[in-house]
Amino acid sequence: MTKYIFFKTVFALAMSGGFAITAMAANDDPLTENWAPSEWGADDKAGSVNRTTPEMVLKAVGLVKQGKVATLGKVYQQDAPTFGSRGWRMTIPGLPTGGPFGPKEVIYNDEYLSTEIGQVGTQFDGPGHIGVITSKGNFFYNGRFLSDPDITAYGMGSLGVEHVAKKGFVCRGVLLDAVALRGGQLPVPKENSKDDPGIITDVDIKEMIKRQGIAEIGPGDCVFLHTGHGDIWHPSEWDSYDAAEKKKRVDLFNSGGPGFGLSACEYMAERKIILWGADTWASEAVGKGSGGENPQPFECHLNMMTKRGIWNLENLDLTQLVADKAYEFLFAWSPLKIKGGTGSPGNPIAMY
Repeated sequence: MTKYIFFKTVFALAMSGGFAITAMAANDDPLTENWAPSEWGADDKAGSVNRTTPEMVLKAVGLVKQGKVATLGKVYQQDAPTFGSRGWRMTIPGLPTGGPFGPKEVIYNDEYLSTEIGQVGTQFDGPGHIGVITSKGNFFYNGRFLSDPDITAYGMGSLGVEHVAKKGFVCRGVLLDAVALRGGQLPVPKENSKDDPGIITDVDIKEMIKRQGIAEIGPGDCVFLHTGHGDIWHPSEWDSYDAAEKKKRVDLFNSGGPGFGLSACEYMAERKIILWGADTWASEAVGKGSGGENPQPFECHLNMMTKRGIWNLENLDLTQLVADKAYEFLFAWSPLKIKGGTGSPGNPIAMY
């Protein structure tokens, strides 16, 4: 079986068993299947957000009927669950940091932040995040390689998240309520199978669309999955837990996650969506051996982002949308313009 290697896989395997990670065979699918240039040309750096048109935006605006707003980002804080060795460490140096100024004795505070800023909490996976080892080098979106001269330890160059941020996302948001479909919170998958209840398939997506009474997924849509797994780390309750309860929940949250299987991701790609996401840390299913429908870990990441430039938004708070049964809404958000960044934090907004 062809082996893919990329960053999340390495961390996941290390976490799951603690065993040594050995060199694996190159995967030349990106070369033999002509993943590059993308449909937007060899110079493109933004991917699927290029599908957005003024007509799509105006149509999405028409979904605002009640004047309600839901913010979908979770709180960034030091004791929240993070993947692998990542962390969020913020200090306020000085208290106050500076001043005083003038006879009015003005002072101020700043924060100092140490974190993987694009890959912690509510996070957007950009072009420089996921790649694959090929016989010609480490391949990323649109045929760029880590050996390219503009990519250094100080920034991802043409793979930087700022190229997506220049366009941003304004789209028809679609909420898929898998908790309603399954009759409860989805479990972490135990088998690499479309039959596992923790894995959402293409058939499941079609059934949810039908039950929820909304139009089919189409070009330019942003699609988000509610699994209930995110409630383990619920933003309105987190600070009420003691340290032991938080540790238990962090371990459970990071143990894997329900989510989209490859068939669902391929279906969404065929429907030409521009963004996918969920209330979990990977959006796709992470179960047995860190795999989903198949044993290969993070194959949705690879096939959606590296292959097609359809980006991913993880760790969303979808609880208000679920409570209001707001299955269609105007979605607006943009990554931060972090030059050379692999991703971005943020607080997306749904209006309905």
